[in-house]
Amino acid sequence: MKKYRFYLMAIFLIFFLPSVSFSQDTQLIKVQKYLVPANISAKGYAAHVELNWSNVPQFIYNIYRSQNGTPYKLVGTTEKDYYIDFVDNPRQPHGLSYMILPMGMNPEDPGAGKFMVSAQTRVYSTEELLNMIQMYTTRYFFDYADPTTKMARVRTNNPAGNIVTTGGTGFGIMSLIGGAQRGFFPDSTAISYINSIVNFLSKAERFRGAWAQWYNVENGKPYSPTPYNDGGDLVETAFLVQGLLTAKTWLIKKNDSISTQLARKIDRLWRDVDWQWYTKGGRDSLYCHWSKNFGWKMNKIIAGYDENLITYVLAAASPTYPIPSRIYHKCYVNSPHFKNDSTYFDIKLPLGMAYGGPLHFTHYSFLGLNPNGLKDQYADYFNRNQAHAMIHYQYASNNPKKHLGLGENVWGFTSSDDPIVGYASHVPASGEENGTIAPTAAISSIVYTPEQSLKAIENYYYNLGGRIFGKYGFYDAFNLGLIDGQQVVHSYIASDQGPIAVMIENYRSQLLWDLFMQNEDVQNGLENLGFSFSVKRKND
Repeated sequence: MKKYRFYLMAIFLIFFLPSVSFSQDTQLIKVQKYLVPANISAKGYAAHVELNWSNVPQFIYNIYRSQNGTPYKLVGTTEKDYYIDFVDNPRQPHGLSYMILPMGMNPEDPGAGKFMVSAQTRVYSTEELLNMIQMYTTRYFFDYADPTTKMARVRTNNPAGNIVTTGGTGFGIMSLIGGAQRGFFPDSTAISYINSIVNFLSKAERFRGAWAQWYNVENGKPYSPTPYNDGGDLVETAFLVQGLLTAKTWLIKKNDSISTQLARKIDRLWRDVDWQWYTKGGRDSLYCHWSKNFGWKMNKIIAGYDENLITYVLAAASPTYPIPSRIYHKCYVNSPHFKNDSTYFDIKLPLGMAYGGPLHFTHYSFLGLNPNGLKDQYADYFNRNQAHAMIHYQYASNNPKKHLGLGENVWGFTSSDDPIVGYASHVPASGEENGTIAPTAAISSIVYTPEQSLKAIENYYYNLGGRIFGKYGFYDAFNLGLIDGQQVVHSYIASDQGPIAVMIENYRSQLLWDLFMQNEDVQNGLENLGFSFSVKRKND
């Protein structure tokens, strides 16, 4: 056997080595033929340039940059097929040249110029900056959607594999509509995505019409990382339906056969949800979970002011299985976690837990529900949500725990990844408040606190962007009090991405608010619960 191997090696040396030149130039040419990237492109924005190319899997590339004619310098190394480079002195225009070269090749080497590409950054207006951030964030639901079903994946760092989320998909549907509105992709593409989502939802296992929180797209069965949570999740269903009903209005307005047919499919899904079932036989409570295997084992009542207002609105709005309004007043409202009326930093908070709780309480239900003019006997919901966001802003500005980095331009606490504990629900003055900031908190609050949110956005992008901005926009969370290399969680989560894209669009045009609020079932549900509200006319 050893003798056989020897002969094979000898044959290789005789026939192949003569064809290989050992001159440096020839080696480089042959390396270029197989290892360098192709189809290189570069696009400049306000403070960064995005480079893209056709990659050979597992090859490593060095990124060299020349800024305003300076000598090329190494700015990064990657195995991916893209690179995002933040420039020096970002608030002014720059002319830039890049070389994307395989390991071992330098800008001075013969032939390196073949792999050069140029870009130009320029000063952005506020509108342009918001458009760019909305575009990058919407990519999560476009580029990173499950390739077949177009459902939103739970997160980029999901150890369970290709698991999709129902609530996050509802947010994603609204993001796609906003993206089409802005020309990120054609309307027809957004419609195609929504159609694929609806087809999956129609075939996925359901629980008295409600969907599970997460699904395995391979078999349409629920994915449950915890015991007993293998059935319907009414809250996640509500987040999903919020997006579906927004899409229904958008599709009907198009008045073509494809859109009309898809709107009808959405209406059937909406009508199939048996909200009454989740009162556990007509009790004066609304329950979140029901499983075919474990029944009401989780026994979680939806009560107390939090992100769940939309669940009651839709349960009261159902044209087929509506719940009576008394359940809203006896269950959701009649909780020690509903009324507050305390004052924080001279700001009165009518509803919610201490300091208002995590800021997603002001986002999830209000991606479609327009808080402007939304009132009932308990609160003016715009004022309530604005107070909540301002309390978070003031807390970070005062920074009582003296966390490094927190302040007027770094603020907002919510449920997110955490570089210290993994995942946490961050609330001011609580044990979970460890200096970790999720960009979604302040950015998605732009509809309530435009001045404070815009200052945070500019700081996150222009000053921190090189550390916290990636392919799908701002990474999920960061903590500037930690050492370099451990400050940023380089992940994206659907439930944090969606509010950024949707609320930026609502701030710019109120598009998603208008579409959702024009649904007559939604209006009936709000009236049944005793809300007053304003609605833009359907033909506007």
